[in-house]
Parts: sequence; C-alpha cells; structure tokens
Amino acid sequence: MSGERREELLEKAYAYVRRTGLSEMSLRPVAAAIGSSPRVLLFLFGSKEGLIRALLARARADELASVDGRLPDGADAAGLAVWAWLADPANASVLRLWVEAYARSLGATDGPWAGFAAETVGDWLDVLARAQPPGERDSPAGLAHRTAVLAVLRGALLDVLATGDAERVTAAVRRVLAP
Repeated sequence: MSGERREELLEKAYAYVRRTGLSEMSLRPVAAAIGSSPRVLLFLFGSKEGLIRALLARARADELASVDGRLPDGADAAGLAVWAWLADPANASVLRLWVEAYARSLGATDGPWAGFAAETVGDWLDVLARAQPPGERDSPAGLAHRTAVLAVLRGALLDVLATGDAERVTAAVRRVLAP
C-alpha cells in the first residue's frame, strides 16, 4: 500500500512544484497542498532531500517520455522535433522546473541537486544519438553534432522562457537546425 500512496503523493507533489517551483520548497506547505502531512512525506521519501530527488527523477521521466520513440531520423531533424515540444507553452511549467534544478545542480557535490545537470545532458545526448544512423552515432563527429544540437536547444529554451518570444526563437532554431 505504501508504494501506491508514495506514487499518488509524488504525482500530487509534482503538480504542486510545477506550479510553485522547488527552490523554496518546504514540507509543510507541500503536505498541506497535497492532502498529506510532513510525517507521511518523511516516511515515504526518507527526507526532504529524498522527496526532491524523487521529484527531479519524475521531471526527467516526464521530459523523456514526451519524445520517446517519436523522433525523426537525424540529429537536426530530431532536434527540431524536440524543439516543437520545448516551445509548446503547455510544457513551460516542467521546463521552468528543469531550469531551476539544472541551475541548482551546477557545482553541487552533494544533496538532491548533485549530478542533475550532468544526468540530463546525458539523457538528451542519448535521445539524439538514437536518432542518428549507427555510423554517425558511434563517431566523434556524431557526438559533436548532437552536442551542438543540444547546446542550441538549451540556449533557445532559456531564451524562450525568459522572453516568451517563441516565434523569434523558433525561427532561429530552424535556421540553425534546418535539414
């Protein structure tokens, strides 16, 4: 039963932090908002850090599931497809959460944030690698290509979240990643 309850509360907490962010998260307000108690959250997640780690893993899974198995062949074409998801206003809350976690992760050597940024880079390089033909995927040039695509997407994401100007940023992404 606790596994089901853990998943239920994780989903509710995930919806909550998508609205409020993670940086100032405190167990009492989260628990109150999701119909639980701090004690139950501590029991199910071990600590506030455990809850944050579970929320970060949930966010990463959400992002990856959005494009899993649906990308066209080629790193540039796959990058354009990923961009369509990134630029969709419906995904802004999970992307703001990602940016917050990514920034907090930079330089963190312990705690729930440690390794998040590097893990997400690895996740997205793997996604783009699956879109490349095997000969390109396994070469240094293929790795450099998907790294460049990821850098374009990450920079464009920060720009569109900061300005809201998806039209301008999308035109720039298309210019760089045009097949």
